[in-house]
Amino acid sequence: MAKTVCKLLGVVFVIVGIAGFVAPHLLGAHLSPAHNLVHIVSGAIALYFGFAGSAGAARGFCIIFGIVYLLLGICGWFLGTGADHMFALGTLLMLGKVDHIIHILLGVIFLAGGALGGRD
Repeated sequence: MAKTVCKLLGVVFVIVGIAGFVAPHLLGAHLSPAHNLVHIVSGAIALYFGFAGSAGAARGFCIIFGIVYLLLGICGWFLGTGADHMFALGTLLMLGKVDHIIHILLGVIFLAGGALGGRD
């Protein structure tokens, strides 16, 4: 299951990263060039674990990545300000309500893939 999650979400991350350069407000998200690069790199790493990594490595990646994304979404939601819960990570990334919701969902999906993932 973990390898499948890595493959599917890896493709989604790469596509969203590329599309974000053309449509910076895709699905209501705040996609800056830095945010798009994070998506592309994250997608490439997920694809590596999905296709070339072992089942155990893919499981570990899903758990770690799931925790990071879940925490990012929760922290952004509660630390963000204004009606859109805007949360800045440095000067390059501005995250809003839609970003937080997407990050929480991705965190849950990655954690589920890790929890249900197999071993070698």
